[in-house]
Amino acid sequence: MSADRKSDGQSSGAPAADHQRYQLVVHGVRLVTAEGVVPGGIAVADGRIARILGPGERPPSVRALDGGGRYLLPGLIDSHVHFRTPGLTHKEDWAHASRAAVAGGVTTVIDMPNTVPPLLTPQDAHRKAELVSGTSLVDFRFHLGVAGDDPSPLLEAGPREATSVKVFLAGHHTAPHVVREPAALERVFRTAAQAGLRLLLHAEDDGVFALLDRWRGAPTAYREYERHRPRSGAIAAVARVLELVQRHGTAVHVLHVSTAEEADLLTAAAYVGLPVTFEVTPHHLSFTATDAEHLGARVRLSPAIRETPDQERLWQAVLDGQAATLGSDHAPHSRAEKLRPPADAPPGLPGVQEMATAVHTGLRRRAPGEEAGAQANADAQVSRLVRLLATRPAELFGLDGRKGRLQPGLDADFVLFDADERWMFGPGDVQSKCGWSAYEGWTMTGRVQLTARRGETVYALDPDGGAGFGAADGLWLDATAPRPPIGGPAPAPGGSPAGRSRP
Repeated sequence: MSADRKSDGQSSGAPAADHQRYQLVVHGVRLVTAEGVVPGGIAVADGRIARILGPGERPPSVRALDGGGRYLLPGLIDSHVHFRTPGLTHKEDWAHASRAAVAGGVTTVIDMPNTVPPLLTPQDAHRKAELVSGTSLVDFRFHLGVAGDDPSPLLEAGPREATSVKVFLAGHHTAPHVVREPAALERVFRTAAQAGLRLLLHAEDDGVFALLDRWRGAPTAYREYERHRPRSGAIAAVARVLELVQRHGTAVHVLHVSTAEEADLLTAAAYVGLPVTFEVTPHHLSFTATDAEHLGARVRLSPAIRETPDQERLWQAVLDGQAATLGSDHAPHSRAEKLRPPADAPPGLPGVQEMATAVHTGLRRRAPGEEAGAQANADAQVSRLVRLLATRPAELFGLDGRKGRLQPGLDADFVLFDADERWMFGPGDVQSKCGWSAYEGWTMTGRVQLTARRGETVYALDPDGGAGFGAADGLWLDATAPRPPIGGPAPAPGGSPAGRSRP
């Protein structure tokens, strides 16, 4: 990878009639676009992609970046982060979390509302944007939250403030606002449909867990956590959610799906045309319940890490296009909190930095012909990442007029990604304020070399493995109102496509 500060010349393949001098030209890359992976480059002007370049094209530019044959991805979007600002900044803050994000190729995040105080109204969103401004390497949005029995504040929100609402059906250490009563949940679904907001669900049944806790008591060992927060709570909650979707037509995105049964139910719902999508986390793809034997609370999540058959079903959802998005559920806690006794250690772990590389590593391990380095397989793997971490989240959350693709007119957010580099993720790589990662010691395949937001470098990997960061001038983004899931329903069993989802 080489960058020339000044570049006034053109390669022999550049069009002679091009007299514009661009802000930046990226050349010598494999572009990951909606149409496929093609060799070429991009020209950037005023922070936007001005042109897609063919192989050999290199028009005049102030700066030039030679990608050395690596992939150029659109800037990734993490639609599920807990950056902990405000109120929980002893374990993470926006400045550190955004450094972790850009080190993982993420240029846009949508932050969750369970902070202190929580983000529950449109006015809260404006106050939080002011608080974050000047500290963020990434562009950002917020999900609204719901507390109590009155969801009417949702009716006041316009697309500027939020296009989505997070609802917890079960609580934990940092999620005190839980909608437990059926009548209250019904009002939330009805109000969200009326307001045109997409509901994001932490879909576990708090009543199921309370009943089991009264019988079993608290866990006495880390490995018992999954048994105390079992799949039955998630399955019961998803069934309840689907009933409400059918009744009210509310657009729903179910977060951090953890079981095979949930994946089956949600895939079937999309197949018959319900406005339902779902997310998978890298943690549920990377770890199983047996990892708690040696990693303890490092891999304690809510929902819990499940068994190997569940993990394989989630990988199937990724490979078959049934999952709509990947979300890191970046939710750090301090080491001291994670070292509490088994009954008290909070669920959650950092992941915005590790997500793309961890999932790409898993894709490489599952792809036929990986050992031979088949180009078609490598292209398919990065294309899946882009669909799950750029194109689809941009579509679902009203950002596709600006983010999610390498396309003229959109923001020049991009990631230079070496899909073949093998490296070990170590403690010194961690950018999160918490200072630890469940992936420490993992051998990864694929590494972010450079991340740019609106044409300006916000992260660059040094040759010695160090890192440099750019200006913390990320923007609170506008968005358009959400629309029903697009791109067709989930594939039918056996792979044959069904008809398109009805609006």
